[in-house]
Amino acid sequence: MAREYDAQLLESVAVRRGRLRESLLWGQAHRRLGMVDNLKRFAIGVVVAAVGCAGCVGWSFLENVLTQQQMRQQSTVGQVLK
Repeated sequence: MAREYDAQLLESVAVRRGRLRESLLWGQAHRRLGMVDNLKRFAIGVVVAAVGCAGCVGWSFLENVLTQQQMRQQSTVGQVLK
């Protein structure tokens, strides 16, 4: 039991030292940089989703226009043959 407590204590001290070292090296800017990175990823995701949606809408519009043109051509050919 005592060895488990010692191991836990040594691990917590190592974690604290690591955090102190990181804060001395990077300061508060390190946390801000992480947030900026996450915001950039979110913004890029939104842009990619918007481009994907626009592509789907454009494809649907194009299919609709081509279908309507094909129907008009078939109706005009049918009227000419009569």
